[in-house]
Amino acid sequence: MSSGPFSGLRVLDLTGLGPGPYCAMLLGDLGADVIRVERPGSGRFTNPEQFIPHRSRRSVIIDLTKAEGIELVLQLADSADVLLEGNRPGVMERLGLGPDVCLARNARLVYARLTGWGQDGPLAQDVGHDVNYLAIVGALGRFKREGERPLFPMNLAADYGGGGTMMAFGIAAALFERSVSGKGQVIDGAMVDGVAGQLALPLAHLAMGRLHPAGHNFYDSGAHYYEVYETADHRYLAVGALEPKFYAVTLERLGLADRTDLPGQNDRSGWPMMKELFAATIAQRTMAEWVQVFDGAEACVTPVLELDEALAHPHNTERGTYVEYEGVVQPGVAPRFSRTPGALDRVPPATGQHTDEVLAELGCTVDDIARLRADGTIA
Repeated sequence: MSSGPFSGLRVLDLTGLGPGPYCAMLLGDLGADVIRVERPGSGRFTNPEQFIPHRSRRSVIIDLTKAEGIELVLQLADSADVLLEGNRPGVMERLGLGPDVCLARNARLVYARLTGWGQDGPLAQDVGHDVNYLAIVGALGRFKREGERPLFPMNLAADYGGGGTMMAFGIAAALFERSVSGKGQVIDGAMVDGVAGQLALPLAHLAMGRLHPAGHNFYDSGAHYYEVYETADHRYLAVGALEPKFYAVTLERLGLADRTDLPGQNDRSGWPMMKELFAATIAQRTMAEWVQVFDGAEACVTPVLELDEALAHPHNTERGTYVEYEGVVQPGVAPRFSRTPGALDRVPPATGQHTDEVLAELGCTVDDIARLRADGTIA
């Protein structure tokens, strides 16, 4: 097993799709023994070993509609450090697996509840997905250029950023607090809260009277120096020259440094004209040519790569940002630790692959396991 910083930690994963499995992956990559509880018939993948968000864990199948199935999960929770669930509020309580029950049996348990809307509020029982959570907290309305409809950033900002990553942070914080108090607690992790936290900068600008309509701020395509431009071969170049010293280099490499008729970098009245000038200039060469022009320059200008190209980029290959493990190219373990690095040592399991192994660790005999399988409690 991994020697990562969470080595020795046991996590019980009762989540479904998206942010929960990703959170569990982050913990498992860093050494935690993650046990994912699946329900009968929940296998969805023809090649489950290629479904990267399920890596770094073991998988068991337990029927939670059966009393013995609930008891097995409770026994697993008894020896767990973290229980991670992603159901609507009240579901775990109706199953007999709510935090009151689990913490009464294991007072050191960190009971992590990861949902879109949170455990309370008018929308707590509503359905939703990443795009809905972005919309309701005001983030989605900011993801657009002037005159265009909002464009959601895949399912990264709410599911993975405000959800899975934020919950992993919350779990780490609760575990640290437990090291002082000796007690577990319940975490209410809502993706709406996690996304709202990421809006700290635009909210600061709102408070200071500096927030402009979407598509008119320096970081949302309003400024010419923080934009994406099309090249001669219909590829794209990302320009992020915020600081004056980087902006000066950008102008020099674009061949515009000697122009005396250009407005100042932050003269907002000149931004539309400068965007047209940047666009016309960058359209004159191919992406590869611009990469050569900006090679080694402190200008914050980079090519916009497709995912397959990013896998082969020298920086990503040298750092191991992407790695090949068991024949599947996937993200490497992050973040990186000097003494206790995480590692990829478990491919995504087939659904229920470790059922017998995990139940044997609970003390179930071969006959017990055969009986449970015969009556459908496990699979």
